Amino acid sequence: MKISLPRNLAPTNRVLVIAMVVGIIAGFGALLFFEGLKWGTAFFMGYLLQFAYPQEGQTIAEISTWQEPHSLILLLPILIFGSLMTGILVTRFAPEAEGHGTDAAIRAFHGDGKIRSRVPVLKAVTAILTISTGGSAGREGPSAQISAGFGSMVADMLGLSPRERRIAMTTGIGAGIGTIFKAPFGGAVLAAEVLYTRDFESDAIVPAFLASVIGYAIFGFFEGYSPIFALGQIVWNVWQIPLFLLLGILCAGFGLLYISVFYRSRDWFAAVFRRFNLPLYLKPVSGAIMLGILVIILAFISPEGEMLGLASLGSSYGFDQLMLYSMVPLIVLILLPFLKILATSLTLGSGGSGGVFAPGLTIGAATGGALGMILHILAPAYVPIESVPVFVVVGMISLFGCVANAPVAVLIMVVEMVGSITILVPAMAAVAVSTLLTGEKTIFRAQVPTKAQSNAHRGEFDQKILSKIHVSDVMTPSGSVISLFPVDESMKVAELVETTGHTGFPVIDQGHLVGIVTSRDARSLLTVEGILPSVREVMTRNPVVIHPEDTLEDALQLMVSGNFNHLPVVTKNSPDLLQGFLTRTDIMKAYARCVNL
Repeated sequence: MKISLPRNLAPTNRVLVIAMVVGIIAGFGALLFFEGLKWGTAFFMGYLLQFAYPQEGQTIAEISTWQEPHSLILLLPILIFGSLMTGILVTRFAPEAEGHGTDAAIRAFHGDGKIRSRVPVLKAVTAILTISTGGSAGREGPSAQISAGFGSMVADMLGLSPRERRIAMTTGIGAGIGTIFKAPFGGAVLAAEVLYTRDFESDAIVPAFLASVIGYAIFGFFEGYSPIFALGQIVWNVWQIPLFLLLGILCAGFGLLYISVFYRSRDWFAAVFRRFNLPLYLKPVSGAIMLGILVIILAFISPEGEMLGLASLGSSYGFDQLMLYSMVPLIVLILLPFLKILATSLTLGSGGSGGVFAPGLTIGAATGGALGMILHILAPAYVPIESVPVFVVVGMISLFGCVANAPVAVLIMVVEMVGSITILVPAMAAVAVSTLLTGEKTIFRAQVPTKAQSNAHRGEFDQKILSKIHVSDVMTPSGSVISLFPVDESMKVAELVETTGHTGFPVIDQGHLVGIVTSRDARSLLTVEGILPSVREVMTRNPVVIHPEDTLEDALQLMVSGNFNHLPVVTKNSPDLLQGFLTRTDIMKAYARCVNL
């Protein structure tokens, strides 16, 4: 069903309608997705595996009751079931639902701005299957792709322009992420920041604010408005800033490792299945089997190994919460970044469905927790135990902020997720260092450097370039223009086309411009009996003209609207005196010169 917005509706009001519609859909969509994850995890991890897993937001007393599964052997068939169902659904119905989702949403934005209507539902189902059965992935990527898909559907439903479609998609990304993480401000900023490595989608930021607030209000009505994570007592001081800078350096290193292992894993799985011509729906299963065997082996080694393996499963938010309470052994903190990187690469690199945000937070949290705990052991007076959770939070921000090339958005999001603004200063220091060190290396390969490289803005940049060049800078001056007279035979047009390569010529009579003739005009009016008409008979009288002071953008608009390839150039005071001649080729050459400067 298509319901077009009224044409007389002001642009700001159109954007307002878009934001409200997208916000409402994203709010309910995120709620259904979250409920599916919650019930799926309770069934597979809780009921089948008998895993009393820790959960984010629990108090110390509540989270202390978590228990390992009675038998981890059941983990393997659970992982295989989730990955097999995911592989079948993805390969059969929506290959673009494979992987971490955010890249697919970004790629759609920079492409034609369209996401198939089946993708949001399939992405939700496959992500629920992957995460709830133990696959190492998060809910950010699916939320982004699901809500971007809703934005695309809204654009189709309301008959939006290409620019409005982009706003709807970006607004959907912000509303979906901001809603499901209860971080409306950070989600809105992330939608505008995550599309580029060095730019910002400013058109979408305000509607994303509104849509995120609407989505957050709907989601919070059913799930509560408290932050995702709970914080105990935390302490930090300005003398610890150098230590947070050190944490930024460590996070940059682990961030680069995360990116490298993730994409090497994806390429390896693709190469193996292509080489041996294996069914693609089994690709996620292969990664799930490797992950399951790894976790089971670790569990047999030691209790710490079991905790390490369990912490690498699913979104790991419960173990992030344990780290915030300083309840994770140091050896687990040291090894967890490596294992979580490997687990995520096995899950998503093999074709599972989920996001890279939650794994990134866990990698950063463990890195920060390990550094904070080591510093506490070495200098307890300088780094008290109450400072360790600060290192955990700052590690979350620093690592994913740099790998996503979205330091500002991730900074705001995590602050909202822990409900404390007091860690803002050390987090700013650490994420600045990590982002500078990683440069434009990114976990989101669909990002482009700036709007100039985005197909979504290519037309706008063409206009900006052409609007700075005047016709007089590009036109062929009248003294060099090949012209015809009204009495010339039309056959002369064909001869000139063959000898000069030009396809249009001004017609001059006694020094005055009287028309324009093209090869198409001459061919269309050849008469019977072999009599050739004169140029006067085939030329276009009173041709559309352009002025020397006009811009190439003005000229191109005239050409496109009238389907012209040539424009005579005249002054406003003497509209019948030819000053020059302009062709589409002249415009293309001028544009190419400017782009290549």
